[in-house]
Amino acid sequence: MSRAVPDRTALLAALVDDFRQLSAATVMFHQSVADRLGMNVTDHKCADILERNGPLTAGELADRTGLTTGAITGVIDRLEAAGLARRAKDPADRRRVIIEPQLKRLERRVAPLFASMGRAAIELCARYSTAELAVIHDFTTRACEMALEETHKLRAGAKGMG
Repeated sequence: MSRAVPDRTALLAALVDDFRQLSAATVMFHQSVADRLGMNVTDHKCADILERNGPLTAGELADRTGLTTGAITGVIDRLEAAGLARRAKDPADRRRVIIEPQLKRLERRVAPLFASMGRAAIELCARYSTAELAVIHDFTTRACEMALEETHKLRAGAKGMG
């Protein structure tokens, strides 16, 4: 028995709804993680960006999040207070400050909260072929780029509305 391929218009409409549901579920999951860590979700995700990307300047972190440099200063202050990041002099330019993730502390505090999700993701991915996973990977990479671009557009528009 073969599966009927849905009409493209119906499939696109279903995907838009799926994206909204996935977005909401993801935000709620990360809010739950942040709650368990005793921090806000923005700080939690900034710590994640630092953990995945290594040391960044405040400007680089602001660019990757779409937050203002002023907002990032507050994030960094809170991450330092929580022991999850620290400010350090840039060895290449001592006038610049870089934000270093405190990897051991992040691993100890954050990783256990993702253990079940990690196992569930592995189980989910096992349902797809390597070729299908390549398409999914391409799509999610492009979707992340799109979301960040749209974040920057919204923030730029908000500045003009002020």
